[in-house]
Amino acid sequence: MFKALKEDLDSVIARDPAARSRLEVYFLYSGFKAVRAYRKANWCFRHNLKFLARYISQRSRHKTGIEIHPGATIGKGLFIDHGMGVVIGETTVIGDNCTIYQNVTLGGTGKEHGKRHPTLGNNVMVGSGAKVLGPFNVGDNARIAAGAVVLSEVPANATAVGVPAKIVKIGDVRMNENLDQIHICDPIAQKINILENEIENLKAELEELKK
Repeated sequence: MFKALKEDLDSVIARDPAARSRLEVYFLYSGFKAVRAYRKANWCFRHNLKFLARYISQRSRHKTGIEIHPGATIGKGLFIDHGMGVVIGETTVIGDNCTIYQNVTLGGTGKEHGKRHPTLGNNVMVGSGAKVLGPFNVGDNARIAAGAVVLSEVPANATAVGVPAKIVKIGDVRMNENLDQIHICDPIAQKINILENEIENLKAELEELKK
């Protein structure tokens, strides 16, 4: 548990330019506090202390605004930035060195039983306000844009954008080296640009025919 907490602390220092010291992160960062509480609650949950586990997680929710079910499985180095409004469901699995921004939901659709929440690979970035809903996989190094609603599998190294989310890019990018949520292609804007170009070409051809 202490090793995992150290790795979580180091991940914040490595990825947040606003973090000035480990002491500041330990005492003042709500995302780190929520993950720290989750580690304790998860230990209780796995040792059949279910009531105590839920007590710890709910107390953390009231203090941080971040709700992590103690039954979730979370790897090392999770960085929850800002964190308010984050919800992580019971059967969620999160790999190593993932980054989650505020108002993210890793939840279910209300239709499944058993495994009903998503599985995130390693180095995944989930942008602010994104919703990842259902028991599918999000591959290693994937990026989910801010505000996206993801309802189906995302391949490794892919970028998912929109509502519902669509894959707009697949390439080898490590998330902890590029946390940019802004400069991500908009598939709708791309389609509009293609159509505008085709219309201009047709207009030019029509003018030639008239001549």
